[in-house]
Amino acid sequence: MPSTTRPYRGLSAEQRKAQRRARLLEAGLDLLGTAGCERATMTAICSRAKLTERYFYESFRSREQLLLAVVDQVADEVRSTVLAAVETAPDEPHARARVAISAFVDLLTADPRKGRAAIVESAAAETLRPRRHELLREFADLIVTQARSLYGTAAHAPPRDEINALLFVGGLAELLTAWLGNEIVATPADIIEAGTEQLAAALHR
Repeated sequence: MPSTTRPYRGLSAEQRKAQRRARLLEAGLDLLGTAGCERATMTAICSRAKLTERYFYESFRSREQLLLAVVDQVADEVRSTVLAAVETAPDEPHARARVAISAFVDLLTADPRKGRAAIVESAAAETLRPRRHELLREFADLIVTQARSLYGTAAHAPPRDEINALLFVGGLAELLTAWLGNEIVATPADIIEAGTEQLAAALHR
């Protein structure tokens, strides 16, 4: 048996542990984003990741902790993707709003598992709902910060800026929920167009 502290197949023990954690998170995303929270059991996640429960507990205390980590991982990807897109966008408010919405919508519609996990299932599952609420507030705060950067003194003042940001984030989440559930006939491009107009209107006077 190879030592757990020595390199094995060119990987250190910590690297192998990180790989196993990544496999569990991918399996959690796959199940949460397709079968739903109730079917994303620890047994199902381990089976999908092709790992034993021993390795599950190596990285996570419980199924709930893993599912929260899945939601946070998607949120982190959304945040970094949107901010990177805004940084390279043209220096014009409407264009930057479109780039931000495009990055957000493209990410969550190109891989619907991510949208369902972060938006739909996080609202349905009691254990995930508080984190979803926190993330919506965080993204609303990000919008307020971006509004001040884009529009300066023309940006809405408190509390109107926070109210508008929360209305926008909540509305966009509901729109994507409807799209992911095939409740509306629309393309991602339609959502981006409507979202851009709504965001631009919500940010400034």
